[in-house]
Amino acid sequence: MISVRKKLTGIFSAAFTAEGIDASFGEVAVSNRPDLSHFQCNGALPAAKTLKKKPRDIADAVLSRVTDGGGMIAKATVDGPGFINITVSDALLLEGALELRRIDELASSLIDDKRMTLIDFGSPNVAKPMHVGHLRSAIIGDAVQRLCVYLGVPKVSINHLGDWGTQMGMLICALREKDPSLPYFDEKHAGEFPKTSPVTIDDLETMYPVQSKKCKEDETEMKKALEAISLLQKGHAGYTALWKHFVDISRAQLENEFIALGIRFDFWRGESYYHGKIPSVIDDLTSRGIASKSEGALVVHFSEEETGGKEIAPLLLVKSDGAYLYGTTDLTAVRDRVAEFSPARLLYVVDKRQSLHFTQVFLAATRAAYAKDAELMHVPFGTVNGKDGKPFKTREGGVMKLSDLISMVVGKARERMAEAGVADGYPEAEREHVAKCVGLAALKYADLVNHRETDYIFDLDAFTRFEGKTGPYLLYTSVRIKSILRKAAERGFTPGTLAVTGDPERALMAMLSRYPDVVISAYEALLPNHLCEYLFELAQAFNQFYISCSIINENDAAKRGSWLTLSEVTLTVLVSALSVLGIDVPERM
Repeated sequence: MISVRKKLTGIFSAAFTAEGIDASFGEVAVSNRPDLSHFQCNGALPAAKTLKKKPRDIADAVLSRVTDGGGMIAKATVDGPGFINITVSDALLLEGALELRRIDELASSLIDDKRMTLIDFGSPNVAKPMHVGHLRSAIIGDAVQRLCVYLGVPKVSINHLGDWGTQMGMLICALREKDPSLPYFDEKHAGEFPKTSPVTIDDLETMYPVQSKKCKEDETEMKKALEAISLLQKGHAGYTALWKHFVDISRAQLENEFIALGIRFDFWRGESYYHGKIPSVIDDLTSRGIASKSEGALVVHFSEEETGGKEIAPLLLVKSDGAYLYGTTDLTAVRDRVAEFSPARLLYVVDKRQSLHFTQVFLAATRAAYAKDAELMHVPFGTVNGKDGKPFKTREGGVMKLSDLISMVVGKARERMAEAGVADGYPEAEREHVAKCVGLAALKYADLVNHRETDYIFDLDAFTRFEGKTGPYLLYTSVRIKSILRKAAERGFTPGTLAVTGDPERALMAMLSRYPDVVISAYEALLPNHLCEYLFELAQAFNQFYISCSIINENDAAKRGSWLTLSEVTLTVLVSALSVLGIDVPERM
Protein backbone atom coordinates (compact mmCIF):
# COMPACT_ATOMS: atom_id res chain seq x y z
CA MET A 1 0.00 0.00 0.00
CA ILE A 2 1.37 3.41 -0.98
CA SER A 3 -0.17 6.54 0.50
CA VAL A 4 -1.62 9.26 -1.74
CA ARG A 5 0.99 11.72 -0.47
CA LYS A 6 3.83 9.35 -1.38
CA LYS A 7 2.38 8.79 -4.84
CA LEU A 8 2.25 12.54 -5.39
CA THR A 9 5.76 12.96 -3.99
CA GLY A 10 6.97 10.46 -6.57
CA ILE A 11 5.35 12.47 -9.37
CA PHE A 12 6.74 15.82 -8.26
CA SER A 13 10.17 14.46 -7.40
CA ALA A 14 10.43 13.15 -10.96
CA ALA A 15 9.35 16.56 -12.30
CA PHE A 16 12.02 18.37 -10.24
CA THR A 17 14.63 15.85 -11.42
CA ALA A 18 13.59 16.44 -15.05
CA GLU A 19 14.33 20.13 -14.46
CA GLY A 20 17.80 19.25 -13.21
CA ILE A 21 16.83 19.93 -9.59
CA ASP A 22 17.34 17.56 -6.67
CA ALA A 23 14.38 15.21 -6.22
CA SER A 24 14.13 16.02 -2.50
CA PHE A 25 12.49 19.33 -3.38
CA GLY A 26 9.50 17.37 -4.73
CA GLU A 27 8.28 16.39 -1.27
CA VAL A 28 4.48 16.79 -1.05
CA ALA A 29 2.66 17.62 2.18
CA VAL A 30 -0.97 17.83 3.27
CA SER A 31 -2.27 21.30 2.45
CA ASN A 32 -2.48 23.79 5.31
CA ARG A 33 -5.29 25.41 3.32
CA PRO A 34 -7.79 22.58 2.72
CA ASP A 35 -10.19 25.18 1.30
CA LEU A 36 -7.76 25.64 -1.61
CA SER A 37 -6.35 22.16 -2.22
CA HIS A 38 -5.76 18.70 -0.79
CA PHE A 39 -1.95 18.77 -0.90
CA GLN A 40 0.85 21.18 -1.63
CA CYS A 41 4.46 21.12 -2.78
CA ASN A 42 6.61 23.96 -1.47
CA GLY A 43 9.96 22.81 -2.86
CA ALA A 44 10.26 25.63 -5.38
CA LEU A 45 10.98 28.14 -2.61
CA PRO A 46 14.05 26.47 -1.04
CA ALA A 47 15.19 25.33 -4.52
CA ALA A 48 15.12 28.96 -5.68
CA LYS A 49 17.56 29.95 -2.94
CA THR A 50 19.95 27.22 -4.02
CA LEU A 51 19.65 27.91 -7.76
CA LYS A 52 19.35 31.72 -7.51
CA LYS A 53 16.14 31.68 -9.54
CA LYS A 54 12.62 32.97 -8.98
CA PRO A 55 10.53 30.36 -7.15
CA ARG A 56 7.50 30.90 -9.37
CA ASP A 57 9.59 30.23 -12.48
CA ILE A 58 10.77 26.95 -10.96
CA ALA A 59 7.22 26.03 -9.88
CA ASP A 60 5.83 26.78 -13.34
CA ALA A 61 8.54 24.68 -15.02
CA VAL A 62 7.92 21.76 -12.65
CA LEU A 63 4.18 21.97 -13.12
CA SER A 64 4.54 21.92 -16.90
CA ARG A 65 6.07 18.45 -16.59
CA VAL A 66 3.36 17.09 -14.30
CA THR A 67 0.12 17.65 -16.28
CA ASP A 68 -2.49 15.36 -14.67
CA GLY A 69 0.01 13.02 -13.02
CA GLY A 70 -1.30 9.97 -14.81
CA GLY A 71 -4.88 10.72 -13.85
CA MET A 72 -4.08 11.36 -10.19
CA ILE A 73 -4.35 15.14 -10.28
CA ALA A 74 -7.54 17.06 -10.99
CA LYS A 75 -5.97 20.50 -10.65
CA ALA A 76 -2.57 21.95 -9.79
CA THR A 77 -1.82 25.65 -9.61
CA VAL A 78 1.07 27.89 -8.62
CA ASP A 79 0.03 30.36 -5.95
CA GLY A 80 1.69 33.01 -3.83
CA PRO A 81 5.48 33.20 -4.11
CA GLY A 82 5.72 29.69 -5.58
CA PHE A 83 3.53 27.22 -3.71
CA ILE A 84 2.11 24.41 -5.82
CA ASN A 85 -1.42 23.57 -4.68
CA ILE A 86 -2.63 20.12 -5.67
CA THR A 87 -6.21 18.85 -5.84
CA VAL A 88 -6.28 15.13 -6.46
CA SER A 89 -8.68 13.43 -8.85
CA ASP A 90 -11.87 11.71 -7.77
CA ALA A 91 -10.44 8.51 -9.25
CA LEU A 92 -7.47 8.66 -6.86
CA LEU A 93 -9.72 9.40 -3.88
CA LEU A 94 -11.91 6.43 -4.77
CA GLU A 95 -8.91 4.15 -5.19
CA GLY A 96 -7.51 5.21 -1.81
CA ALA A 97 -10.85 4.81 -0.03
CA LEU A 98 -11.36 1.31 -1.39
CA GLU A 99 -7.85 0.31 -0.29
CA LEU A 100 -8.63 1.49 3.25
CA ARG A 101 -11.30 -1.21 3.56
CA ARG A 102 -8.32 -3.58 3.98
CA ILE A 103 -6.15 -1.27 6.07
CA ASP A 104 -5.59 -3.79 8.87
CA GLU A 105 -3.98 -6.25 6.48
CA LEU A 106 -2.25 -3.62 4.31
CA ALA A 107 -0.83 -1.41 7.08
CA SER A 108 2.37 -3.47 7.35
CA SER A 109 3.25 -2.47 3.77
CA LEU A 110 3.22 1.25 4.60
CA ILE A 111 6.83 1.33 5.82
CA ASP A 112 10.00 -0.45 4.74
CA ASP A 113 11.79 0.18 8.05
CA LYS A 114 11.27 -3.09 9.94
CA ARG A 115 14.02 -2.67 12.53
CA MET A 116 13.62 -4.87 15.59
CA THR A 117 12.48 -2.54 18.39
CA LEU A 118 12.69 -3.15 22.13
CA ILE A 119 10.35 -0.98 24.23
CA ASP A 120 10.86 -0.51 27.97
CA PHE A 121 7.77 0.99 29.58
CA GLY A 122 5.46 0.69 32.58
CA SER A 123 8.10 0.14 35.28
CA PRO A 124 6.07 0.10 38.53
CA ASN A 125 7.55 -0.85 41.90
CA VAL A 126 6.89 -3.86 44.09
CA ALA A 127 4.84 -3.10 47.21
CA LYS A 128 3.94 0.35 45.93
CA PRO A 129 0.54 0.78 44.27
CA MET A 130 0.63 2.09 40.74
CA HIS A 131 -0.34 5.73 40.71
CA VAL A 132 -1.17 8.43 38.20
CA GLY A 133 2.56 8.96 37.63
CA HIS A 134 2.71 5.54 35.95
CA LEU A 135 -0.19 6.36 33.65
CA ARG A 136 1.70 8.08 30.86
CA SER A 137 4.47 5.50 30.55
CA ALA A 138 1.86 2.74 30.35
CA ILE A 139 -0.44 4.44 27.83
CA ILE A 140 2.25 5.97 25.59
CA GLY A 141 4.40 2.84 25.67
CA ASP A 142 1.44 0.68 24.75
CA ALA A 143 0.55 2.97 21.83
CA VAL A 144 4.14 2.67 20.56
CA GLN A 145 4.11 -1.13 20.77
CA ARG A 146 0.70 -1.24 19.07
CA LEU A 147 2.04 0.97 16.25
CA CYS A 148 4.91 -1.49 15.81
CA VAL A 149 2.53 -4.45 15.57
CA TYR A 150 0.21 -2.55 13.20
CA LEU A 151 3.04 -1.69 10.84
CA GLY A 152 4.63 -5.13 10.98
CA VAL A 153 7.68 -3.99 12.96
CA PRO A 154 9.14 -6.79 15.12
CA LYS A 155 9.12 -5.71 18.76
CA VAL A 156 9.73 -6.83 22.30
CA SER A 157 8.11 -4.99 25.20
CA ILE A 158 9.56 -5.20 28.70
CA ASN A 159 8.06 -4.09 31.99
CA HIS A 160 11.13 -3.17 34.07
CA LEU A 161 9.80 -3.90 37.56
CA GLY A 162 11.34 -2.16 40.58
CA ASP A 163 11.78 -5.23 42.78
CA TRP A 164 15.26 -4.96 44.25
CA GLY A 165 15.53 -1.55 45.86
CA THR A 166 15.70 -0.22 49.40
CA GLN A 167 11.94 -0.62 49.80
CA MET A 168 12.54 -4.38 50.06
CA GLY A 169 14.75 -3.87 53.09
CA MET A 170 12.20 -1.51 54.63
CA LEU A 171 9.41 -4.06 54.22
CA ILE A 172 11.49 -6.87 55.70
CA CYS A 173 12.22 -4.70 58.74
CA ALA A 174 8.58 -3.64 59.07
CA LEU A 175 7.37 -7.25 59.04
CA ARG A 176 10.10 -8.38 61.41
CA GLU A 177 9.01 -5.72 63.89
CA LYS A 178 5.36 -6.64 63.48
CA ASP A 179 5.83 -10.41 63.81
CA PRO A 180 9.40 -11.50 64.73
CA SER A 181 8.21 -15.08 65.31
CA LEU A 182 7.85 -15.74 61.58
CA PRO A 183 10.27 -18.42 60.32
CA TYR A 184 11.84 -16.01 57.82
CA PHE A 185 13.62 -14.30 60.73
CA ASP A 186 14.73 -17.47 62.47
CA GLU A 187 18.39 -18.00 61.66
CA LYS A 188 18.11 -21.61 62.85
CA HIS A 189 15.16 -22.43 60.59
CA ALA A 190 15.79 -25.48 58.44
CA GLY A 191 13.71 -26.75 55.56
CA GLU A 192 11.18 -25.01 53.37
CA PHE A 193 9.42 -21.75 54.13
CA PRO A 194 5.64 -21.32 53.94
CA LYS A 195 4.23 -21.24 50.41
CA THR A 196 1.53 -18.76 51.43
CA SER A 197 2.53 -15.15 51.92
CA PRO A 198 2.27 -13.82 55.49
CA VAL A 199 1.08 -10.48 54.08
CA THR A 200 -1.45 -9.30 51.50
CA ILE A 201 -1.01 -6.57 48.91
CA ASP A 202 -3.05 -4.28 51.19
CA ASP A 203 -0.62 -5.03 54.02
CA LEU A 204 2.35 -4.09 51.84
CA GLU A 205 0.72 -0.87 50.65
CA THR A 206 0.02 0.06 54.27
CA MET A 207 3.40 -0.97 55.66
CA TYR A 208 5.62 0.69 53.08
CA PRO A 209 4.74 4.39 53.58
CA VAL A 210 4.86 4.02 57.36
CA GLN A 211 8.28 2.33 57.29
CA SER A 212 9.59 4.73 54.66
CA LYS A 213 8.67 7.68 56.88
CA LYS A 214 10.42 6.04 59.85
CA CYS A 215 13.59 5.51 57.81
CA LYS A 216 13.63 9.11 56.62
CA GLU A 217 13.28 10.39 60.17
CA ASP A 218 15.58 7.90 61.93
CA GLU A 219 19.06 6.99 60.66
CA THR A 220 19.03 3.84 62.78
CA GLU A 221 15.91 2.58 61.00
CA MET A 222 17.44 3.34 57.61
CA LYS A 223 20.61 1.48 58.61
CA LYS A 224 18.49 -1.58 59.51
CA ALA A 225 16.77 -1.44 56.12
CA LEU A 226 20.09 -1.22 54.30
CA GLU A 227 21.46 -4.14 56.29
CA ALA A 228 18.36 -6.17 55.41
CA ILE A 229 18.64 -5.43 51.69
CA SER A 230 22.34 -6.26 51.84
CA LEU A 231 21.58 -9.68 53.37
CA LEU A 232 18.84 -10.26 50.78
CA GLN A 233 21.22 -9.48 47.94
CA LYS A 234 23.76 -11.88 49.44
CA GLY A 235 21.20 -14.69 49.38
CA HIS A 236 19.78 -14.82 52.93
CA ALA A 237 17.33 -17.76 52.69
CA GLY A 238 14.54 -16.35 54.84
CA TYR A 239 14.70 -12.89 53.31
CA THR A 240 14.77 -14.39 49.80
CA ALA A 241 11.62 -16.42 50.50
CA LEU A 242 9.93 -13.34 51.92
CA TRP A 243 11.03 -11.24 48.94
CA LYS A 244 9.48 -13.78 46.57
CA HIS A 245 6.17 -13.44 48.42
CA PHE A 246 6.36 -9.63 48.11
CA VAL A 247 7.07 -9.85 44.38
CA ASP A 248 4.42 -12.47 43.62
CA ILE A 249 1.53 -10.72 45.35
CA SER A 250 2.59 -7.33 43.97
CA ARG A 251 2.91 -8.62 40.44
CA ALA A 252 -0.55 -10.23 40.59
CA GLN A 253 -2.01 -6.87 41.58
CA LEU A 254 0.00 -4.98 38.96
CA GLU A 255 -0.98 -7.38 36.19
CA ASN A 256 -4.64 -6.85 37.03
CA GLU A 257 -4.21 -3.08 36.78
CA PHE A 258 -2.40 -3.26 33.45
CA ILE A 259 -5.05 -5.67 32.11
CA ALA A 260 -7.73 -3.20 33.24
CA LEU A 261 -6.01 -0.70 30.93
CA GLY A 262 -5.83 -3.28 28.14
CA ILE A 263 -2.02 -3.38 28.33
CA ARG A 264 0.18 -6.45 28.10
CA PHE A 265 3.93 -6.96 27.99
CA ASP A 266 6.05 -9.60 26.30
CA PHE A 267 8.30 -9.83 29.34
CA TRP A 268 8.37 -8.75 32.97
CA ARG A 269 12.02 -8.23 33.90
CA GLY A 270 12.63 -6.84 37.37
CA GLU A 271 15.83 -5.20 38.59
CA SER A 272 16.56 -8.49 40.36
CA TYR A 273 16.81 -10.21 36.97
CA TYR A 274 19.95 -8.19 36.19
CA HIS A 275 21.46 -8.08 39.69
CA GLY A 276 23.57 -11.23 39.31
CA LYS A 277 24.91 -9.93 35.98
CA ILE A 278 26.20 -6.64 37.37
CA PRO A 279 29.56 -7.93 38.74
CA SER A 280 30.70 -9.04 35.28
CA VAL A 281 29.82 -5.60 33.89
CA ILE A 282 31.77 -3.89 36.68
CA ASP A 283 34.76 -6.16 36.05
CA ASP A 284 34.58 -5.50 32.31
CA LEU A 285 34.35 -1.71 32.66
CA THR A 286 37.14 -1.63 35.23
CA SER A 287 39.53 -3.89 33.32
CA ARG A 288 39.09 -1.83 30.16
CA GLY A 289 39.64 1.45 31.97
CA ILE A 290 36.14 2.71 31.19
CA ALA A 291 35.21 2.94 34.86
CA SER A 292 37.53 4.38 37.51
CA LYS A 293 37.62 5.16 41.20
CA SER A 294 36.57 8.62 42.37
CA GLU A 295 36.38 9.47 46.07
CA GLY A 296 35.85 5.84 46.94
CA ALA A 297 33.11 5.30 44.35
CA LEU A 298 33.30 3.71 40.88
CA VAL A 299 32.24 6.03 38.07
CA VAL A 300 32.35 6.50 34.29
CA HIS A 301 33.57 9.95 33.28
CA PHE A 302 32.59 11.49 29.92
CA SER A 303 34.75 13.60 27.63
CA GLU A 304 33.57 16.78 25.91
CA GLU A 305 33.94 14.95 22.61
CA GLU A 306 31.40 12.34 23.77
CA THR A 307 28.97 14.91 25.17
CA GLY A 308 29.19 17.36 22.31
CA GLY A 309 30.83 19.96 24.51
CA LYS A 310 28.22 19.75 27.24
CA GLU A 311 29.24 19.25 30.85
CA ILE A 312 27.62 16.01 32.00
CA ALA A 313 28.17 14.51 35.42
CA PRO A 314 29.80 11.07 35.49
CA LEU A 315 27.67 7.94 35.77
CA LEU A 316 27.90 6.54 39.31
CA LEU A 317 28.12 2.74 39.18
CA VAL A 318 29.13 1.68 42.69
CA LYS A 319 28.84 3.86 45.79
CA SER A 320 31.65 4.03 48.33
CA ASP A 321 29.71 1.57 50.52
CA GLY A 322 29.60 -0.95 47.67
CA ALA A 323 25.95 -0.41 46.73
CA TYR A 324 24.80 -0.40 43.11
CA LEU A 325 22.51 2.23 41.63
CA TYR A 326 19.75 2.43 39.02
CA GLY A 327 22.28 3.38 36.37
CA THR A 328 24.29 0.22 37.09
CA THR A 329 21.20 -1.92 36.53
CA ASP A 330 20.15 -0.05 33.40
CA LEU A 331 23.63 -0.31 31.87
CA THR A 332 23.69 -4.02 32.60
CA ALA A 333 20.21 -4.35 31.09
CA VAL A 334 21.39 -2.71 27.84
CA ARG A 335 24.16 -5.28 27.44
CA ASP A 336 21.85 -8.16 28.34
CA ARG A 337 18.98 -7.06 26.09
CA VAL A 338 21.17 -6.49 23.06
CA ALA A 339 22.74 -9.93 23.52
CA GLU A 340 19.37 -11.67 23.94
CA PHE A 341 17.10 -9.90 21.46
CA SER A 342 19.48 -8.22 18.94
CA PRO A 343 17.29 -5.11 18.68
CA ALA A 344 18.13 -2.37 16.20
CA ARG A 345 16.87 0.18 18.70
CA LEU A 346 15.92 0.32 22.37
CA LEU A 347 13.21 2.76 23.43
CA TYR A 348 12.77 3.84 27.05
CA VAL A 349 9.35 5.42 27.65
CA VAL A 350 10.13 7.27 30.87
CA ASP A 351 9.36 10.66 32.48
CA LYS A 352 11.33 13.52 30.90
CA ARG A 353 12.77 14.34 34.33
CA GLN A 354 14.96 11.25 33.91
CA SER A 355 16.67 12.64 30.78
CA LEU A 356 20.07 13.13 32.43
CA HIS A 357 20.02 9.58 33.77
CA PHE A 358 19.46 8.10 30.32
CA THR A 359 22.02 10.42 28.74
CA GLN A 360 24.61 9.05 31.19
CA VAL A 361 23.60 5.41 30.71
CA PHE A 362 23.54 5.72 26.90
CA LEU A 363 26.95 7.42 26.82
CA ALA A 364 28.43 4.69 29.01
CA ALA A 365 26.81 1.94 26.91
CA THR A 366 28.19 3.50 23.74
CA ARG A 367 31.68 3.80 25.21
CA ALA A 368 31.59 0.16 26.32
CA ALA A 369 30.11 -0.96 22.96
CA TYR A 370 27.29 -2.71 24.84
CA ALA A 371 24.68 -1.39 22.41
CA LYS A 372 26.71 -2.53 19.39
CA ASP A 373 24.95 -0.85 16.45
CA ALA A 374 21.60 -0.46 18.23
CA GLU A 375 20.09 2.99 18.67
CA LEU A 376 19.37 3.96 22.27
CA MET A 377 16.51 6.39 22.65
CA HIS A 378 14.80 8.00 25.63
CA VAL A 379 11.13 8.62 24.74
CA PRO A 380 10.30 11.30 27.32
CA PHE A 381 6.91 12.49 28.51
CA GLY A 382 5.55 15.24 30.74
CA THR A 383 3.57 15.06 33.95
CA VAL A 384 -0.16 14.77 34.68
CA ASN A 385 -1.13 17.80 36.75
CA GLY A 386 -4.15 18.92 38.70
CA LYS A 387 -6.00 22.12 37.93
CA ASP A 388 -3.55 23.89 40.26
CA GLY A 389 -0.76 23.05 37.82
CA LYS A 390 0.92 20.70 40.28
CA PRO A 391 1.23 16.88 39.99
CA PHE A 392 -2.24 15.35 40.24
CA LYS A 393 -3.19 14.17 43.75
CA THR A 394 -6.21 12.99 45.71
CA ARG A 395 -8.43 15.46 47.55
CA GLU A 396 -6.56 14.49 50.70
CA GLY A 397 -3.28 15.49 49.08
CA GLY A 398 -1.91 11.98 48.52
CA VAL A 399 -0.77 10.44 45.26
CA MET A 400 -3.75 9.17 43.24
CA LYS A 401 -3.63 5.36 42.93
CA LEU A 402 -4.13 4.21 39.36
CA SER A 403 -6.86 1.73 40.35
CA ASP A 404 -8.77 4.56 42.04
CA LEU A 405 -8.24 6.77 38.99
CA ILE A 406 -9.67 4.12 36.66
CA SER A 407 -12.68 3.64 38.96
CA MET A 408 -13.20 7.39 39.09
CA VAL A 409 -13.09 7.76 35.30
CA VAL A 410 -15.50 4.85 34.69
CA GLY A 411 -17.82 6.26 37.36
CA LYS A 412 -17.80 9.65 35.63
CA ALA A 413 -18.52 7.90 32.33
CA ARG A 414 -21.64 6.37 33.89
CA GLU A 415 -22.78 9.84 34.97
CA ARG A 416 -22.22 11.27 31.49
CA MET A 417 -24.08 8.36 29.90
CA ALA A 418 -27.05 8.91 32.22
CA GLU A 419 -27.11 12.64 31.39
CA ALA A 420 -27.01 11.96 27.64
CA GLY A 421 -29.36 8.97 27.73
CA VAL A 422 -26.60 6.75 26.40
CA ALA A 423 -27.18 2.98 26.77
CA ASP A 424 -30.59 3.56 28.38
CA GLY A 425 -32.56 0.34 28.66
CA TYR A 426 -29.55 -1.87 27.93
CA PRO A 427 -28.89 -4.94 30.09
CA GLU A 428 -26.78 -4.07 33.12
CA ALA A 429 -23.73 -6.04 31.89
CA GLU A 430 -23.76 -4.26 28.52
CA ARG A 431 -24.26 -0.85 30.12
CA GLU A 432 -21.27 -1.53 32.38
CA HIS A 433 -19.19 -2.61 29.36
CA VAL A 434 -20.06 0.62 27.56
CA ALA A 435 -19.18 2.66 30.67
CA LYS A 436 -15.77 1.00 30.81
CA CYS A 437 -15.17 1.63 27.10
CA VAL A 438 -16.18 5.28 27.46
CA GLY A 439 -14.10 5.78 30.62
CA LEU A 440 -10.93 4.25 29.21
CA ALA A 441 -11.40 6.07 25.91
CA ALA A 442 -11.65 9.33 27.86
CA LEU A 443 -8.56 8.53 29.91
CA LYS A 444 -6.34 7.31 27.08
CA TYR A 445 -7.33 9.84 24.46
CA ALA A 446 -6.94 12.75 26.90
CA ASP A 447 -3.39 11.60 27.57
CA LEU A 448 -2.35 10.72 24.02
CA VAL A 449 -3.85 13.78 22.30
CA ASN A 450 -1.17 15.89 23.94
CA HIS A 451 2.36 16.01 22.58
CA ARG A 452 3.98 13.49 24.90
CA GLU A 453 6.65 15.90 26.15
CA THR A 454 4.13 18.44 27.40
CA ASP A 455 2.51 18.42 30.83
CA TYR A 456 -1.27 18.41 30.84
CA ILE A 457 -4.10 19.19 33.23
CA PHE A 458 -6.26 16.30 34.38
CA ASP A 459 -9.82 17.57 33.91
CA LEU A 460 -12.28 14.71 34.27
CA ASP A 461 -15.31 16.80 33.32
CA ALA A 462 -13.69 17.86 30.04
CA PHE A 463 -12.30 14.40 29.20
CA THR A 464 -15.64 12.59 29.50
CA ARG A 465 -17.77 14.88 27.32
CA PHE A 466 -19.48 13.39 24.29
CA GLU A 467 -18.64 16.45 22.22
CA GLY A 468 -15.36 18.15 21.36
CA LYS A 469 -11.91 16.63 21.13
CA THR A 470 -12.49 13.67 23.45
CA GLY A 471 -12.38 9.88 23.41
CA PRO A 472 -16.14 9.58 24.08
CA TYR A 473 -16.85 11.80 21.02
CA LEU A 474 -14.85 9.42 18.83
CA LEU A 475 -16.67 6.42 20.26
CA TYR A 476 -20.03 8.11 19.75
CA THR A 477 -19.20 8.85 16.09
CA SER A 478 -18.03 5.27 15.51
CA VAL A 479 -21.14 3.81 17.13
CA ARG A 480 -23.32 6.20 15.14
CA ILE A 481 -21.91 4.71 11.94
CA LYS A 482 -22.51 1.19 13.26
CA SER A 483 -26.11 2.18 13.97
CA ILE A 484 -26.56 3.59 10.44
CA LEU A 485 -25.26 0.38 8.90
CA ARG A 486 -27.49 -1.76 11.13
CA LYS A 487 -30.60 0.25 10.30
CA ALA A 488 -29.76 0.08 6.61
CA ALA A 489 -29.42 -3.70 6.79
CA GLU A 490 -32.74 -3.97 8.63
CA ARG A 491 -34.39 -2.15 5.73
CA GLY A 492 -32.68 -4.36 3.16
CA PHE A 493 -30.25 -1.66 2.00
CA THR A 494 -26.77 -2.83 1.07
CA PRO A 495 -23.50 -0.99 0.42
CA GLY A 496 -22.87 -0.40 -3.25
CA THR A 497 -20.30 0.91 -5.70
CA LEU A 498 -18.39 3.84 -4.27
CA ALA A 499 -18.74 7.03 -6.30
CA VAL A 500 -18.23 10.76 -5.93
CA THR A 501 -21.46 12.65 -6.54
CA GLY A 502 -20.73 15.83 -4.62
CA ASP A 503 -18.47 17.80 -2.30
CA PRO A 504 -19.54 16.08 0.97
CA GLU A 505 -18.23 12.70 -0.20
CA ARG A 506 -15.17 14.30 -1.77
CA ALA A 507 -14.24 16.08 1.47
CA LEU A 508 -14.62 12.91 3.52
CA MET A 509 -12.60 10.84 1.05
CA ALA A 510 -9.87 13.48 1.04
CA MET A 511 -9.69 13.21 4.82
CA LEU A 512 -9.58 9.41 4.62
CA SER A 513 -6.73 9.61 2.09
CA ARG A 514 -4.52 11.20 4.75
CA TYR A 515 -4.72 8.25 7.15
CA PRO A 516 -1.75 6.16 5.93
CA ASP A 517 0.58 9.15 6.18
CA VAL A 518 -0.65 10.01 9.65
CA VAL A 519 0.11 6.48 10.86
CA ILE A 520 3.60 6.68 9.36
CA SER A 521 4.17 10.09 10.96
CA ALA A 522 3.01 8.89 14.39
CA TYR A 523 5.37 5.92 14.20
CA GLU A 524 8.43 7.72 12.86
CA ALA A 525 8.16 10.55 15.39
CA LEU A 526 6.88 8.27 18.19
CA LEU A 527 4.08 10.79 18.67
CA PRO A 528 0.61 9.20 19.07
CA ASN A 529 -0.92 12.69 19.21
CA HIS A 530 -0.63 12.84 15.41
CA LEU A 531 -3.11 9.98 15.25
CA CYS A 532 -5.36 11.55 17.90
CA GLU A 533 -5.61 14.86 16.04
CA TYR A 534 -6.39 13.08 12.80
CA LEU A 535 -9.14 10.97 14.37
CA PHE A 536 -10.89 14.06 15.66
CA GLU A 537 -10.72 15.68 12.21
CA LEU A 538 -12.00 12.48 10.56
CA ALA A 539 -14.91 12.25 13.01
CA GLN A 540 -15.79 15.87 12.26
CA ALA A 541 -15.58 15.23 8.52
CA PHE A 542 -17.92 12.25 8.79
CA ASN A 543 -20.43 14.16 10.90
CA GLN A 544 -20.45 16.96 8.33
CA PHE A 545 -21.03 14.37 5.62
CA TYR A 546 -23.82 12.82 7.70
CA ILE A 547 -25.54 16.20 8.11
CA SER A 548 -25.34 16.86 4.36
CA CYS A 549 -26.33 13.39 3.18
CA SER A 550 -29.42 11.67 4.54
CA ILE A 551 -27.99 8.19 4.04
CA ILE A 552 -30.90 5.96 5.09
CA ASN A 553 -33.58 8.21 3.62
CA GLU A 554 -31.90 8.66 0.21
CA ASN A 555 -34.21 7.36 -2.53
CA ASP A 556 -31.52 6.97 -5.17
CA ALA A 557 -30.34 3.39 -4.55
CA ALA A 558 -26.94 3.89 -6.24
CA LYS A 559 -26.19 7.02 -4.25
CA ARG A 560 -27.40 5.42 -1.01
CA GLY A 561 -25.27 2.34 -1.65
CA SER A 562 -22.22 4.50 -2.29
CA TRP A 563 -22.79 6.43 0.95
CA LEU A 564 -23.15 3.20 2.91
CA THR A 565 -19.83 1.97 1.49
CA LEU A 566 -18.17 5.27 2.39
CA SER A 567 -19.60 4.94 5.90
CA GLU A 568 -18.15 1.42 6.14
CA VAL A 569 -14.71 2.67 5.11
CA THR A 570 -14.83 5.50 7.63
CA LEU A 571 -15.84 3.10 10.38
CA THR A 572 -13.01 0.73 9.43
CA VAL A 573 -10.45 3.53 9.74
CA LEU A 574 -11.89 4.85 13.01
CA VAL A 575 -11.97 1.44 14.68
CA SER A 576 -8.55 0.50 13.31
CA ALA A 577 -6.89 3.72 14.46
CA LEU A 578 -8.57 3.67 17.87
CA SER A 579 -7.30 0.12 18.32
CA VAL A 580 -3.76 1.38 17.73
CA LEU A 581 -4.34 3.76 20.63
CA GLY A 582 -5.61 0.92 22.80
CA ILE A 583 -9.24 2.10 22.66
CA ASP A 584 -12.09 -0.37 22.13
CA VAL A 585 -15.34 0.59 20.38
CA PRO A 586 -18.59 -0.94 21.73
CA GLU A 587 -21.22 -2.24 19.34
CA ARG A 588 -23.80 0.28 20.48
CA MET A 589 -24.25 3.10 22.96
